[in-house]
Amino acid sequence: MITDVFCKIINKELPGDIVMEEDSWIAINDIHPNAPVHILIMPREHIDSIIALKDSDSDLMGKLIIAANKVAEKIGLKDKGFRLIINQGEHGGQLVPHLHIHLLGGKRLGKKIAFED
Repeated sequence: MITDVFCKIINKELPGDIVMEEDSWIAINDIHPNAPVHILIMPREHIDSIIALKDSDSDLMGKLIIAANKVAEKIGLKDKGFRLIINQGEHGGQLVPHLHIHLLGGKRLGKKIAFED
Protein backbone atom coordinates (compact mmCIF):
# COMPACT_ATOMS: atom_id res chain seq x y z
CA MET A 1 0.00 0.00 0.00
CA ILE A 2 1.32 3.43 -0.99
CA THR A 3 1.51 5.83 1.94
CA ASP A 4 3.16 9.01 0.67
CA VAL A 5 1.91 12.30 2.08
CA PHE A 6 -0.06 13.15 -1.08
CA CYS A 7 -1.91 9.81 -0.99
CA LYS A 8 -2.79 10.54 2.63
CA ILE A 9 -4.15 13.98 1.70
CA ILE A 10 -6.10 12.51 -1.23
CA ASN A 11 -7.56 9.83 1.07
CA LYS A 12 -8.40 12.49 3.70
CA GLU A 13 -6.05 10.86 6.22
CA LEU A 14 -4.15 14.16 6.48
CA PRO A 15 -5.50 17.68 6.06
CA GLY A 16 -4.75 19.57 2.88
CA ASP A 17 -5.69 23.07 1.80
CA ILE A 18 -7.72 21.98 -1.23
CA VAL A 19 -8.07 24.60 -3.95
CA MET A 20 -10.06 22.51 -6.41
CA GLU A 21 -10.69 18.86 -7.24
CA GLU A 22 -12.32 16.59 -9.79
CA ASP A 23 -12.68 12.83 -10.14
CA SER A 24 -9.14 12.17 -11.36
CA TRP A 25 -7.13 14.94 -9.66
CA ILE A 26 -6.80 17.23 -6.68
CA ALA A 27 -5.10 20.63 -6.30
CA ILE A 28 -3.77 21.86 -2.96
CA ASN A 29 -1.83 24.87 -1.76
CA ASP A 30 1.84 24.06 -1.19
CA ILE A 31 2.79 24.35 2.50
CA HIS A 32 6.24 25.72 1.51
CA PRO A 33 5.42 28.13 -1.34
CA ASN A 34 8.09 29.36 -3.74
CA ALA A 35 5.84 32.13 -5.12
CA PRO A 36 2.81 34.11 -3.92
CA VAL A 37 0.70 31.38 -5.52
CA HIS A 38 2.10 27.83 -5.35
CA ILE A 39 -0.38 25.05 -5.96
CA LEU A 40 0.28 21.34 -6.40
CA ILE A 41 -1.89 19.44 -8.86
CA MET A 42 -1.73 15.68 -8.58
CA PRO A 43 -3.57 12.64 -9.85
CA ARG A 44 -5.68 10.76 -7.34
CA GLU A 45 -4.13 7.58 -8.72
CA HIS A 46 -0.68 7.01 -7.29
CA ILE A 47 2.04 7.34 -9.91
CA ASP A 48 5.56 7.66 -8.50
CA SER A 49 6.94 10.11 -11.03
CA ILE A 50 6.90 11.31 -14.60
CA ILE A 51 9.18 8.46 -15.71
CA ALA A 52 6.70 5.93 -14.31
CA LEU A 53 4.09 7.07 -16.85
CA LYS A 54 2.89 4.62 -19.48
CA ASP A 55 1.28 5.28 -22.85
CA SER A 56 -2.06 4.52 -21.19
CA ASP A 57 -1.54 7.53 -18.87
CA SER A 58 -1.65 10.09 -21.70
CA ASP A 59 -5.31 10.89 -21.02
CA LEU A 60 -4.57 11.45 -17.34
CA MET A 61 -1.66 13.79 -18.13
CA GLY A 62 -3.92 15.77 -20.44
CA LYS A 63 -6.44 16.05 -17.61
CA LEU A 64 -3.70 17.34 -15.27
CA ILE A 65 -2.70 20.08 -17.74
CA ILE A 66 -6.36 21.05 -18.22
CA ALA A 67 -6.68 21.01 -14.40
CA ALA A 68 -3.84 23.54 -14.22
CA ASN A 69 -5.76 25.81 -16.60
CA LYS A 70 -8.93 25.44 -14.55
CA VAL A 71 -7.13 26.20 -11.28
CA ALA A 72 -5.30 29.19 -12.81
CA GLU A 73 -8.59 30.62 -14.04
CA LYS A 74 -10.32 30.03 -10.70
CA ILE A 75 -7.64 31.87 -8.73
CA GLY A 76 -7.23 34.73 -11.22
CA LEU A 77 -3.92 33.88 -12.91
CA LYS A 78 -5.32 33.39 -16.40
CA ASP A 79 -4.58 36.88 -17.72
CA LYS A 80 -1.22 37.60 -16.06
CA GLY A 81 0.22 34.11 -16.54
CA PHE A 82 1.74 31.29 -14.52
CA ARG A 83 4.43 28.61 -14.65
CA LEU A 84 4.03 24.84 -14.56
CA ILE A 85 6.87 22.62 -13.31
CA ILE A 86 7.19 18.86 -12.92
CA ASN A 87 10.22 17.75 -10.91
CA GLN A 88 11.73 14.33 -11.63
CA GLY A 89 14.02 12.50 -9.25
CA GLU A 90 16.60 13.67 -6.76
CA HIS A 91 18.50 15.98 -9.11
CA GLY A 92 15.23 17.37 -10.45
CA GLY A 93 14.11 18.37 -6.95
CA GLN A 94 11.36 15.76 -6.48
CA LEU A 95 10.96 15.05 -2.77
CA VAL A 96 7.55 13.39 -2.69
CA PRO A 97 7.29 10.16 -4.72
CA HIS A 98 3.89 11.03 -6.21
CA LEU A 99 3.62 12.69 -9.61
CA HIS A 100 2.54 16.33 -9.26
CA ILE A 101 2.61 19.59 -11.16
CA HIS A 102 3.64 22.84 -9.49
CA LEU A 103 1.55 25.83 -10.57
CA LEU A 104 3.40 29.04 -9.68
CA GLY A 105 2.25 32.62 -10.12
CA GLY A 106 1.08 35.77 -8.46
CA LYS A 107 4.11 37.83 -9.54
CA ARG A 108 6.54 38.12 -12.44
CA LEU A 109 8.63 34.98 -12.13
CA GLY A 110 12.35 35.24 -12.71
CA LYS A 111 14.69 32.83 -14.40
CA LYS A 112 15.26 30.80 -11.23
CA ILE A 113 13.85 27.38 -11.85
CA ALA A 114 15.65 25.26 -9.23
CA PHE A 115 13.72 24.64 -6.03
CA GLU A 116 12.74 21.73 -3.88
CA ASP A 117 9.25 20.43 -3.07
